Amino acid sequence: MSEVKLSAETRTEFGKGAARRIRRADKVPGVLYGHGSDPLHLTLPGHELLLALRTPNVLIALDIDGKGNELAIPKAVQRDAIKGFLVHVDLQLVTRGEKVNVEIPVVTEGELAAGGNLLEHVLNALPVEAEATHIPEQVTVSVEGLAAGASVLAKDIALPSGVSLGVEGDTVVLQVLAAQAEEAAEGAEGEAPAEA
Repeated sequence: MSEVKLSAETRTEFGKGAARRIRRADKVPGVLYGHGSDPLHLTLPGHELLLALRTPNVLIALDIDGKGNELAIPKAVQRDAIKGFLVHVDLQLVTRGEKVNVEIPVVTEGELAAGGNLLEHVLNALPVEAEATHIPEQVTVSVEGLAAGASVLAKDIALPSGVSLGVEGDTVVLQVLAAQAEEAAEGAEGEAPAEA
């Protein structure tokens, strides 16, 4: 997993007006917390942060006020519901070698068995525990040849070394459903409705 370096500034202004001024300057207000330290309120560069957040569980090296790097991972990202721009971000402080609980996206490959079956993602992301500097970007699951009624459990998914499940092994991640046939209205065509 690669690190993304961002410059951040501590902020002393709070409230709706201050946050709007920050966003007008193409920056994003955020909070850095963790390891028992007091929350640190930051201003982050908007465009660079947006690009960094395209990678799930990205590791961010923050240069805060030019005083050195702190490692963090995103924990909560708020976006504008209509325009999609970043409104606020919560970052969790991490250290190298530390284990963190995160969710990694589940990606499927292969074709289901013939018959028009449907694949249901019960979990779109798999909760795992991994070292903060070695979080996998995704987990890939083969669904090749699975027929209706088949399911993939969390314990069936191969995880990279150093990564462990954050859910019970019997948790269903994917399941294959039989296609629903459209029921045709039988015998109703051409008949006049009964009169009362």
